[in-house]
Amino acid sequence: MDATPQRSRAVFSTEDFGLMKEAIGEHIKKIADDPRSAKFSNLYHRLGRLG
Repeated sequence: MDATPQRSRAVFSTEDFGLMKEAIGEHIKKIADDPRSAKFSNLYHRLGRLG
């Protein structure tokens, strides 16, 4: 029996991060006056660092 832990697999690809960033960027434009837009903007920038 092998006791070596299994390597975890990535859930999202680099391309996925680009697509999510694009979608969130468009969403931010639509909800610019919504207080939640700041949270989406932060997410947008975090995705940019990943992808």
